[in-house]
Order: sequence, then C-alpha cells, then structure tokens
Amino acid sequence: MFRRFLLPALLAAMLPLAAHAAYPDKPIRLIVPSAPGGAPDALMRTLGTQLSQQMGVPIVIDNKPGGSYVIGTMELVKAAPDGYTLAYGNVVSLATNRSLLANVPYDVEKDLTLVANALRVSNLMIVNNSVPVKTVPELIQYAKKNPGKLAFASDGNGTTAHLGVELFKATTGVHMLHVPYKAATSALNDLLGGGIQLMMVNAPVAGPHAQAGRVRALGISSPRRSPTYPDVPTIAESGVPGFEVTAWGGIIAPANMPKDVVAKLNAEIRTALASPAVRERFRALGAETDPSTPEEFLELSRRETIKWAKIVKFSGAKID
Repeated sequence: MFRRFLLPALLAAMLPLAAHAAYPDKPIRLIVPSAPGGAPDALMRTLGTQLSQQMGVPIVIDNKPGGSYVIGTMELVKAAPDGYTLAYGNVVSLATNRSLLANVPYDVEKDLTLVANALRVSNLMIVNNSVPVKTVPELIQYAKKNPGKLAFASDGNGTTAHLGVELFKATTGVHMLHVPYKAATSALNDLLGGGIQLMMVNAPVAGPHAQAGRVRALGISSPRRSPTYPDVPTIAESGVPGFEVTAWGGIIAPANMPKDVVAKLNAEIRTALASPAVRERFRALGAETDPSTPEEFLELSRRETIKWAKIVKFSGAKID
C-alpha cells in the first residue's frame, strides 16, 4: 500500500523539475526598446535567428520604442522571470539613463538580470573638409586657438555621439558648441553641407562618407584600430591617452531568474556570437561581437555608469 502511493508522489514531485529542465519548450519573446529598422533591431534579429536555430524555438522580436529605452525595459521588468521574456539592454538603458533622467523607474541591479553582453560599436570622429585639421592633435590645437568656433552635432542629448565629444572636451580642455539633432542622418547632412564642423558618430554611419572623401576621419573611439578602417588612428593613440567610447549592448532578463536558465542562455548567446553568420552580419552592420559572462556584463554596466555620470555632470546634459 505504501509503495502504491509513494511512486505517484515521487513522479508528481519530479514533474516541475522535468519541465524546468526542458527549457526552452515554447517561443521566447525578445523586446527591443527601439523602433524597427534601426541598428539595435537589425542586430537583435540577427542574433535571434541564430538562437532560434540553436535552441529549437522561435525568438519573437517585439519592438517597444520610446522614453530613452525606458518603455521597453519596464515591460521586461514586469515580466515573469522564467526565461521566456528577454530584452536588449545597452549603454543607454543600463548606464547613461541613471545620470541623464530625473527619474528612472527601474534599478538595474535590483530589477534586472544581465545575461550577456553581445556587441560593441565604435564611433568615428569626423570633420567637414573645410576644417583646416587632418589629425586629432591638430584639432585640439585649432580648437584651443578658436574657442567656440567649432560646433559639433549629435543624434540627441545623452547619446554616445554627444557624450563622446563631451568626454573629449573634458579630457583635452577644448570648447565646442553642441547642436543636438533628432537623427544622425540629419546631423550628418548638415556636417556635409558645412553648417556643422564635427561629429563623433557610429562608424557604420560615418565610414562610407569618410572613405568617399566627403568628410575627413580624424580618429576612432575604440581602444584598438578597426580592421575596417585600419588607416584611421585611435583617438587614444593620437594624444588623448585612455580615451574610449563604445556603444555596447546585450541580452537582459527580469530579476530573480533561475540560475540554470541564465547559464543556459549565456552559453547559447556565446555560441551564437561565435558563429560565422552572426559575426559576418554584425561586421556588415558595423558592430563587433563581444560576448561576456553575466558577471562581466554587470561589471561593464557599473563601470560605464560611473564613467558617464562624471561626463554628464561636466556637460550638464539632461533628457526631459
């Protein structure tokens, strides 16, 4: 009699474990907190396609733009921590928002699980061809001799295009006027026309214009030269030691995720990022794959939060 009841009880107790071990067994929703068609959307669709092939379930992209990534991130915060709702988190949502926004409705360390970083994108510092400088040291010298004469454009307050130049200003002691635009393309058009003299913009956006000679590339913001633009020196090697500005991003999840699910997702993401298809597509989009452990991703967020908080304070930048 005892055995008759013991076996069903053991089986019942094992069912949740078996179901948990089967992860994933249904579609995974991947929230992208920006509009369709942009770089984050294209990058996450590439990663999602590879993850779907590896994991055997659909990865459904759900674009939730608005609020400096806050709308999409908050949707993730409210989701069940079961591994079936993930999101794209980047330097904006995981670092600069904490300094730029008066009220961020989520706490990165309490409300989120950082699963894995996935990518990095560097910026090119470019100038209109009429600006009489060809190198970063010449730019610094010219700007110091002509304070306030140079205007730099960005695709909005708080972006790496904006804060990157603010970091450059703080490091070198030069003064330049910031002119924010709503889109990088609009800013670039004014730079090409001569209304603006300088930009620090994502390499995939600026690179074709620099290669065609329509603008002059002075330096790249990465710590190492780009294989795509090997003749463009880093800003760090051009007389601004330690200078680095990269846009980065990866996969995040709600707080209190099961550790084994986080470990599985991290392993799958790292495998996907190592695949030739993903690496080549990322490179075509101007990004480098940059896999990490959850711990390394969290440390990146902490380090970048401190770094950009100082620059935000220096510049006085705010997002309403």
